Amino acid sequence: MPRVYADRDQIDRVLDNLLSNAVKYTPEGQSVSLSAHRRSDGYVEVVVSDKGIGIPKKDLDRIFERFYRVDKARSRSMGGTGLGLAIAREIVQAHGGTIRMDSRYGEGTTVRFTLPPCEPEVNPA
Repeated sequence: MPRVYADRDQIDRVLDNLLSNAVKYTPEGQSVSLSAHRRSDGYVEVVVSDKGIGIPKKDLDRIFERFYRVDKARSRSMGGTGLGLAIAREIVQAHGGTIRMDSRYGEGTTVRFTLPPCEPEVNPA
């Protein structure tokens, strides 16, 4: 796995949000997973997947907008403000990466974000 330069607290915040959402919206007895791998372009891709309630297709284009909530009544009762994913996107983009979400309603959600690798150090001759 290549090294990445990242603000540890900010990436912890992204992971906390993604994992908290996965656990919050996954029924007991279902699974949540976290993995990371190096892509062919050298970027590190972090993947959070769950077998939870999923997100309707019509909502996926807006899911990273500030204050957007799929089910406003349920999100409010579960403590959601609609800011977590928007903040996660801003943090990932500020690090030079991308974030995207794939979901099937009733089947689960996968969120992937990338971080660029550190540039190789140049040794002065």
